[in-house]
Amino acid sequence: MSAAGLCVNMLGGDAVAHGAFGRGETNGSAPSRSSGRVSAVVRSPLGPELPMEAFLVSIASIAVAEMGDRTQLLSLVLAARYRKPWPILGGILVATLANHLAAGALGAWFGRLLTQTTLDVTVGVSLLVMAGWSLKPDHLDGEPGRTGQPSNAFLATLLAFFIAEIGDKTQIATLTLAAAYSNLAAVVAGTTCGMLAANAPVVFLGKLFADRLPLRALNRAAALLFAVLGVIFILRAVR
Repeated sequence: MSAAGLCVNMLGGDAVAHGAFGRGETNGSAPSRSSGRVSAVVRSPLGPELPMEAFLVSIASIAVAEMGDRTQLLSLVLAARYRKPWPILGGILVATLANHLAAGALGAWFGRLLTQTTLDVTVGVSLLVMAGWSLKPDHLDGEPGRTGQPSNAFLATLLAFFIAEIGDKTQIATLTLAAAYSNLAAVVAGTTCGMLAANAPVVFLGKLFADRLPLRALNRAAALLFAVLGVIFILRAVR
């Protein structure tokens, strides 16, 4: 199945359409209030939340933020060593799903603890911090795949990518987006597809693709995107 088809399947279904993974209903019922908080249905900064909005914001944010990130550099190293693009891409997919599901679940749980205004301010400030972080170039701490690394390309990628993604800006962004949007499935589908979109060309084309990336411009674009989203959430909190 193609990466695009996989993303559609992850986003589709009743779980997304009816917010089974979210924190509110999407069937047109009135928002409920609990402990002074408005139901997650209306937590989108742009109006009533749609699953597609959460998906598109997530995929765009992560795809741009991943350019030049340490996990993309890791993909380049793994592709050069194993030269097996499909097992490597499979390892990236499984590692990203596991990592981002955990981060998203934590973000969704954290989002339930805060009032609507506090949550919007927290998300907004976090996104502004992410904007500054996106301007900082990443590098790998040593080269993976030498000592104690599995000879199987899929397993090697799964382990290395999952560990490298812990504490990475794309994982933190996933946590923040999951707190901001009520539909966890749409957020994780978007962030996972964003990771695949950014890493697949590196895995298949290798250094040729990486050398042609305008990393400085892409880092600035990521910073601008996070900054705009951060300002939108903060303005929504204070209005």
